[in-house]
Amino acid sequence: MTKKLLLAIALILPLSLFAQDNKDLKFGHVNRAEIFQSMPETLAATKKLEDLQANYKKEIDKINDEYQKKGSEFIATKDSLPEAIRTRRMTEVQDLQQRLNSFYEESQKDMQRQEQELVVPINQKLQNAIKAVGEENGYVYIFDISVNGGLVYWSTAKSDDVTAKVRAKLNLK
Repeated sequence: MTKKLLLAIALILPLSLFAQDNKDLKFGHVNRAEIFQSMPETLAATKKLEDLQANYKKEIDKINDEYQKKGSEFIATKDSLPEAIRTRRMTEVQDLQQRLNSFYEESQKDMQRQEQELVVPINQKLQNAIKAVGEENGYVYIFDISVNGGLVYWSTAKSDDVTAKVRAKLNLK
């Protein structure tokens, strides 16, 4: 009986100590997406990407117009053309189509690369601010509530909203 009692005490004691320590743990939550969207760097990056996309669209439209014009001309005249000219014009239309497809793919890849280059430093700056707020205020965890990052349930009543602190760290209003 005494061994069982000592074993029970030995098992319960660490749990009660952990429960005591748990009272000192601080949890926070932040709306990362809201902060990210309001950062001046994000607004500038969005503008740059929109301008780049507009430039690509103009060029794609220009190539497409040329393709449509040559394609229509070829279809309208192909039966009346000698074989050598018909073959050359058909090759020109096919080349334009290939050029259009290649340019479109290149533009999409460049847009993705540019977005990555612009967004990564902004995300890093935001991450550094969240980390600094966590360290300065003694938080064990800060959860991002703007996306469900695998959390099934959380209670914002039991954690501090540190969004304003992170915004202040980034000098945002």
